[in-house]
Amino acid sequence: MLEIHDLAKLSYDQENSKSPYTFAGISAHMQQGERISLIGASGQGKSTLLRTLALLNTPDEGDMIYERASFREVGPRHWRKQICYVAQQAVMLPGSIEDNLCVASRLHGQPFDRKLADQLLEASGLEHLDIKKQASDMSGGEMQRIALIRSMLLRPGVLLLDEVTSSLDTISTRAVEKLLQGWHASEGTTLIWVTHELEQAARTSDRVWYMSSNTILEDAPTAEFFRKPATESARTFIQYNENEVQP
Repeated sequence: MLEIHDLAKLSYDQENSKSPYTFAGISAHMQQGERISLIGASGQGKSTLLRTLALLNTPDEGDMIYERASFREVGPRHWRKQICYVAQQAVMLPGSIEDNLCVASRLHGQPFDRKLADQLLEASGLEHLDIKKQASDMSGGEMQRIALIRSMLLRPGVLLLDEVTSSLDTISTRAVEKLLQGWHASEGTTLIWVTHELEQAARTSDRVWYMSSNTILEDAPTAEFFRKPATESARTFIQYNENEVQP
């Protein structure tokens, strides 16, 4: 479904003595419906990798192929309709909540599915919201869930989730996880989820990409990765965060 070959993104700091790359040498194949957790220490390029997969950043090296077509052969708008990035910090456009829910559909020439929007609002614990109110009046956690729903309404093949529950309380986090797992089951959407919560990674994914040395150092089934990581770097990372993972 989605292939990446020797993908690399140069760092803005070209004088970096360690590496001129934010990430480099990344190759992977994703099948439809996979759930992937992207984990690793800060500064490894996880968010930049997601933004590159969504063509919000252009790769400096390598290729990305979605359904047998390279990103070079497909217009950015069509690519982003199929591969949607949801940022850690939600961006709301001026206007109402309804305006924000409609905007992605309108940009891509699709009818706004109000029934589906209402279902997703209820599933994410936002059924109480008056969607006619100004989006700027929402809390940060409400904005984050609206941004997620806005992308889901496009029914993309791939959802790229950049710490989308980091601003949510425990109840809201579990509601979003349940929403995404139900969506995955019904739509067959591939999920690639950056998280710093290893318990969440273990709970919500089938496969782990562990980033270290600015590349994907390990790509393994989730249970296998947490049971027996293949590299010293991953073992150290898990041990450091072991209090976050349920035994």
